[in-house]
Amino acid sequence: MKILLSAISASRPNARGSFAPLIEEYVKRSARYAQTSYRSFSLEADLLGFLQESATRTRPHLLLADSQGQQLSSPELAALLGQQFDAGTQTLIFAIGPADGWSAAARKRADKLVAFGRITLPHELAAVVAAEQLYRALTIRAGHPYHSGH
Repeated sequence: MKILLSAISASRPNARGSFAPLIEEYVKRSARYAQTSYRSFSLEADLLGFLQESATRTRPHLLLADSQGQQLSSPELAALLGQQFDAGTQTLIFAIGPADGWSAAARKRADKLVAFGRITLPHELAAVVAAEQLYRALTIRAGHPYHSGH
């Protein structure tokens, strides 16, 4: 399964500032367990278009980070990834939304809304949190001691 971490950033689609090394580090670590990458989109419509283009024998599984989403523990996120691996999902996309939130169309297309709690985070920091949680979930699945029940 391929995993794509993405963010919508209209003002700075390619800029990740001082958070870039952290995002890259967790993406690199995750790549030991699953093909993992990061991509920024200027507009939500660009992400939705990408979803259409990247559909292969299975449609990409879309997780949207949203404050109204379900709060998952790290083991629950690992179980969710496991379900997608087992279901034969080819691509899982975990997306950080635009500043004004996801549109009704994006919410309708999403397979799941996931929250990092009720707090609001800058896109770059949310991307770091998502990248670390994806890595943590993959290590939980692999039985790696990184998580160790914390």
